Amino acid sequence: MLTITCDVCRKKMEDPQTNRSFFYYAKHSVCEPCRDNFEYQIKPNLRNKEPFAFDWYRKYVSDTLDKAVQKGRA
Repeated sequence: MLTITCDVCRKKMEDPQTNRSFFYYAKHSVCEPCRDNFEYQIKPNLRNKEPFAFDWYRKYVSDTLDKAVQKGRA
């Protein structure tokens, strides 16, 4: 039996299914509700970014997730 803990909300997931009930972003494992909140939070900034750069995106996602982990919510 596999148990994974969400890095943001600290909720434990029993027998999770990859890309269905938990997701990996950079070095963090995130549950589905936290992922939805996270994507809702970053979407406006992604839409307004021109020209789009993957280096910027990678740093933005990493920084935003680090802040969410520190606060305990996405």
